[in-house]
Amino acid sequence: MDLFNKLPDPVISHILSFLPTTKEAASTSVLAKRWRYLFAFVPNLYLDGDSKSFVDFVDRVLALQGDSPIKEFSLNARTGVDPDRVDTWICNVLRRGVTHLDLFVEFDEEYSLPYEISVSKTLVELKTGYGVDLYAWDDDMFLPMLKNLVLSSVEFARGQFQTLLPACPVLEGLMLLNMKWRDRDEILSSSSLKKLKISVGEGCIGTFSFDTPNLVFLDYDDFVAEDYPLVNMPNIVEAGIDLGLTPFRVRGARDNVTKLIHGLQNVKILYLTPITFEILSLCCKTMPVFENLTTLSIKTAMIQGWQAMPLLLRSCPRLETLYIGELLHSITDACGDVCVCVSKWNKGWSLMSCHVKKIRILGFRGTIREVHMIKHFLDYLPSLKELEIVAEEKGDTLFDVPKWLEIVEDTLMHFNEKSSCNVIFWMHAPLYWRCIRK
Repeated sequence: MDLFNKLPDPVISHILSFLPTTKEAASTSVLAKRWRYLFAFVPNLYLDGDSKSFVDFVDRVLALQGDSPIKEFSLNARTGVDPDRVDTWICNVLRRGVTHLDLFVEFDEEYSLPYEISVSKTLVELKTGYGVDLYAWDDDMFLPMLKNLVLSSVEFARGQFQTLLPACPVLEGLMLLNMKWRDRDEILSSSSLKKLKISVGEGCIGTFSFDTPNLVFLDYDDFVAEDYPLVNMPNIVEAGIDLGLTPFRVRGARDNVTKLIHGLQNVKILYLTPITFEILSLCCKTMPVFENLTTLSIKTAMIQGWQAMPLLLRSCPRLETLYIGELLHSITDACGDVCVCVSKWNKGWSLMSCHVKKIRILGFRGTIREVHMIKHFLDYLPSLKELEIVAEEKGDTLFDVPKWLEIVEDTLMHFNEKSSCNVIFWMHAPLYWRCIRK
């Protein structure tokens, strides 16, 4: 304590800024009289609460700070906070040059973010949500320093989204969570954007365009749009696609999904959800060639087929790593030669032309059909070096049957003994690991 007391006030304030919340920093005032007000001069404020005492506490902290510079201001408040009081707090930190602003406040009534945010010359990061809106922002919005924007359950006025992105000339990261598109046709255009996450509450009612030439990461969770007139992302490296399909979009889904997937053809790492994987079957005849794709992760489900799997694997000439969410799937004639659903004369043709080196199978239940699927991979994948099998943790499995685990392991051990592929088996409950074949 003597060593701390010898430190200058700015150093102590800097140390206090690393505490999780400003309230915890304030509690250190009991350690020494000299520290009583030092907590108020930390450059970062993290405020969380909802009571009358909390409101008074925020007022007191901001009053003590005066006009001192501030870097981060995080406000997480539940119901009971007066909107006008929140506006006063926000304008206070904006005047003092705040760079990072996190606002998640639940109001009993509609709340519009203050206009002053939309013209801040210092904001580098803005995160906000809980059903607020941007109705108070005018067409003159301009955020010249903003690099990261997170909007969760935020409502736009009509046409406002098209104004927002041009107003952020250096924006690099954008997260739109639980979005409700207001306009029929949406265009997401930004030459600076590098990372984009979209998760919608209500799908786009018309067309959706991506004009993001420098985008490297995409996480897209939305219903299939009426059309994708432009999908410009030539530098995409990693993408996760989670599509939904409404009944009235089924007829035109083939052309729409085709345009979206073709825009991703330069991707190196691709994640597909079960519904997306099945929707891809609609555009199997026009699948692009993914020249750069090295890692493919596919989540599947027992109620859905593998119709897209044969052409997808043939369209990835440089694929090295394949993650499969679940082997069990609906049996269809269109699964082709990549599985053992239906006996075909060209069995294994798509696999023999695939250069994948590692496969990781999740959700293994120990069924005979899954075991035969694994044998199929070992027989026909010529470059396979490692096959990792992870047992299902939560759902029903056959591993409760006495000695069934030993039977499965013994069966896998004798499959294609001439292969040099390592087979590794994982079970999390109880924790179990074994290299079956090496």
